[in-house]
Amino acid sequence: MEKLVIIPTYNEKENIAAIIKAVFSLRKHYHILVIDDGSPDGTAAIVKELMITYSGVLFLEERKGKQGLGTAYIHGFKWALEKGYEYIFEMDADFSHNPNDLERLYHACKHGSADVAVGSRYVPGGKIENWPADRHIYSRGGAFYTRLITWMPVNDPTAGFVCYTKKVLETINLDEITFVGYAFQIEMKFASWKLGFKIVEVPIVFVDRKVGVSKMNKGILKEGIFGVLSIQWQSMFKNYRKRVGSGSKEPKNYSADMVAEGK
Repeated sequence: MEKLVIIPTYNEKENIAAIIKAVFSLRKHYHILVIDDGSPDGTAAIVKELMITYSGVLFLEERKGKQGLGTAYIHGFKWALEKGYEYIFEMDADFSHNPNDLERLYHACKHGSADVAVGSRYVPGGKIENWPADRHIYSRGGAFYTRLITWMPVNDPTAGFVCYTKKVLETINLDEITFVGYAFQIEMKFASWKLGFKIVEVPIVFVDRKVGVSKMNKGILKEGIFGVLSIQWQSMFKNYRKRVGSGSKEPKNYSADMVAEGK
């Protein structure tokens, strides 16, 4: 029981069965936790049917109402830590993230030097397919803006395809992670970096969803813009580390320069 893939869902009935089967078809001993926010389209019911076939390796947590991506992942992280998983992955349900790349993120943490492995669109070898020009501009601009404001040496700070090692999630005070949209992804990486963990970016090909409806909206974009400013400002007062005695572990003392150089 080493690797857990967390997949948050809201109205993903067209994709959920296929993505679950794709992960298990890797035959690499992954477990999957689906966190469904009361999807009215019956996503959870599909997962429950599949749990009969994938007993003991597929799990479902149902929540009432649409509570946001960030709270879903925090829920999943706490669940994973309680169960003792060593490597915890974030992945979308819509095949924007290729399940085959899970192993590359895993190897970066297990056999490489990463504490956090980010599936990155904006390092050599990474790219995006099927996006309109305006989304490229928003995404690239947002990544540059985030680096400028936070000084965090991550080229793809809003990336949602990530592997966290257990020690990272044990060390971060998850109750201090406050954002729910794209700013959540930034804040998690920022907290990891501020605590001295090593972030490695693994190039991936990101493919825009072919089925279902994108969750992108103006509120998420607004949170990303103002959230970055808030993250940097609050970092002067916020302590991302769990208090001593709460089960946290001391991370390695990596410097920001070492993270930037991928050492």
